[in-house]
Amino acid sequence: MYKIMLADDEGIVIDSLKFIIEKNFPEICQIESAKTGRKVIELAESFRPDIAFMDIQMPGINGIEAMKEIRGMNGSTIFIVMSAYDKFDYAREAINLGVLDYLNKPVDQARIVEVLKRAMRMIDDEKDRRSQDLLIKEKLETVIPIIENNMIYTALFQDDYDKEIDNFRSLLSIDKDYGFVIVLEWGDNQADNHLTNAVGTGIKMQSYYREIREVVKGFYECIIGSMMANRVIIYVPYGNDHLEYTERIEIIEKTRTMIRKLKQYVDVRFRAGIGSVVRLEECARSYQEGQRALRKSDGTVAHVADLPIMVSYEANYPIDEERRLFDMTEKGNENEALIAANRFFDWMRENYGDHIYDIKLKVLEFVLWAEHLAIEENGMEYHFLSRQDYLPSLLAINTMDEIQQWFLSKISAACKDVVQSKEKQSSSSVERARAYIAERYNKDISLDEVSREVDISPYYFSKLFKEETGENFIEYLTSIRINKAKQLISGTDMSMKEICTEVGYSDPNYFSRIFKKNVGVTPTEFKEKQ
Repeated sequence: MYKIMLADDEGIVIDSLKFIIEKNFPEICQIESAKTGRKVIELAESFRPDIAFMDIQMPGINGIEAMKEIRGMNGSTIFIVMSAYDKFDYAREAINLGVLDYLNKPVDQARIVEVLKRAMRMIDDEKDRRSQDLLIKEKLETVIPIIENNMIYTALFQDDYDKEIDNFRSLLSIDKDYGFVIVLEWGDNQADNHLTNAVGTGIKMQSYYREIREVVKGFYECIIGSMMANRVIIYVPYGNDHLEYTERIEIIEKTRTMIRKLKQYVDVRFRAGIGSVVRLEECARSYQEGQRALRKSDGTVAHVADLPIMVSYEANYPIDEERRLFDMTEKGNENEALIAANRFFDWMRENYGDHIYDIKLKVLEFVLWAEHLAIEENGMEYHFLSRQDYLPSLLAINTMDEIQQWFLSKISAACKDVVQSKEKQSSSSVERARAYIAERYNKDISLDEVSREVDISPYYFSKLFKEETGENFIEYLTSIRINKAKQLISGTDMSMKEICTEVGYSDPNYFSRIFKKNVGVTPTEFKEKQ
């Protein structure tokens, strides 16, 4: 139904318009009318018309002023002006108000019908647009939580988070480089610094996830993960690389208010631990700080900066370069690790150039810890005497340049060891898998069977195998079988059925299809060409 309002001080005009509309648009229009400016405004407020035919000269408030009032309370009404006055000023004001058409009386029926059809098309188009927007919004309401959870999961538990940051930025419209993590947890009661019945309340809260999201989103523009046991992890993008004291207090108080709001939905005890502001790619560290804040505090809301667990550094200490150095070494990224190492050494040279023994001590500390990370995180073999020349070599060095060179060479070696260890482990596993496949290709073997043989989970083995060989497991096995079949067809008098069985296929028809798919001809056609 289209709601149409007729505003004219002449009853005959209203009756004529009503007749034309009902004749040409039967049963799809609801029509109301008024004869004065004040009545028109009052009617528009209660009737909320889609289309309004407006006369300019009406008793009291004129049509232009009435349209201004109506536009203020209903911006979607389409105005069609009808007037016996062909005045430019009126027409100009009408255009400024977004009037669809300005008609001079008398107006013939065809013109009225034509302009009404135009107005109805505009209304239909707007309804379609709103419907499409709602559909998109509905889909986003389903997809966005999944993407947000993927970001939280990837940031905390996967090594390739750095590679996915730009994708998450784009998908979630993250326009800030920094942020902090809030760890929100719940339970029945608080005992010292933890909440009781984590499992039970975790199950209970599953049905309240939507409410939790809505409340948290009402307080923070943030990324929210799914429920994990009795907690959710919240990442809040932030515009600066640190919090001032007043900003920290505001966040703590806002989180307290948020918890009070959450308790209105469900009768459980909530607590929140807040980590420090970090770069987007380092949010796992803020998460760890949020966890530690919860464990070290018995309050409802704990910020890591308020507790003695927060390490402090001298004013210009390059903590970001230190963290990046170890992070990149652990990942085997030699180029980025050396950049960070150079920057840190330049800071030491600039600030403590006269303290050569302290610089040597710091260099030795960094090298030992970088090697520890490389060994521990990548399953490398540790040798107790592998560093027996480190201290004598470093003590014998007398210049800053030589110390820096020694420092960089050790960091470079640690990164290379990480890469080589990963490659060696991958190659070793894949080579064992290849040998096993070569021995048993004619049996009914599966990915699970081979991954069990090399003692690696099927998912991770599949990934390693594809990276090392360029083929997935089925492609590789099929290639082995088909090549062996070609040898048997060319070099023996075995029947196709015997060859089929010999290379691991039980169905000759299936073998023929696979052979043709890979070779381009059937086994019989291949034999005829030999």
